[in-house]
Amino acid sequence: MQTLLGEDLIRDLNARFEHEPPEAIVRWTLSDSGLERVAVASAFQAEGTALMHMAVQVRPDIPVLFLETGFHFAETLAFKERLTESLGLNVIELTGDHTVDSQAEEFGSRLYERNPKLCCELNKVVPFARALKEYDAWMTSMRRDSAWTRKGTPIISQTELDGGEVIVKVNPIAGWTRRDAWAYLKDNDLPHNTLYDLGYESIGCAPCTRMVFPGEDERAGRWSGLLKTECGIHVAESGNQEAAAEPVPGS
Repeated sequence: MQTLLGEDLIRDLNARFEHEPPEAIVRWTLSDSGLERVAVASAFQAEGTALMHMAVQVRPDIPVLFLETGFHFAETLAFKERLTESLGLNVIELTGDHTVDSQAEEFGSRLYERNPKLCCELNKVVPFARALKEYDAWMTSMRRDSAWTRKGTPIISQTELDGGEVIVKVNPIAGWTRRDAWAYLKDNDLPHNTLYDLGYESIGCAPCTRMVFPGEDERAGRWSGLLKTECGIHVAESGNQEAAAEPVPGS
């Protein structure tokens, strides 16, 4: 695979960044990496709010990629508008090839219940992969402790896109805990989606997200009842999910 940074450099950066704060990683990505076209991907959750706040301190006009699936909670959309105004965010809304209505016409109603993988493919994976072709790197707010599929998340990695292009992926807060994210919001007087106050812990599309009950995993409310915690955007993590779903030979 063609590389933008080189395997040795990626290994050295991962070792170095394990001991540096997320703000330093964001600053390196936007100022010192040599990567010119960089975007932040965010669903406007707590971690994403922290990352966007860090990013705009370095590059105020950094593109923020938001997947407008048509299925978001009204609270999420209202919070997006509020934070966009307060931080002056440069939000780029990504949409798939279908509206909610045209998807229902072609694939039947409630596709998210019958085939959630296809629904995510249409509304998230395809439009996001298309958008990434315009960038050299993207930053995400993934935390290793948020899901079993993410426990091995590196801070720096590279992914080959469908057309053969290579893009760098940076996870500045990979080593953070949930408590770290909320502490950052408090320390910087940043708001949050009101759904958190109702018992939601990981917030995605409304039909596929529920509140989390005491003792449950943080992402237990996403695609509840299915062996699914990833939508497919994060390739390695989705691969972990799919591998776990494969039947054991002889069973």
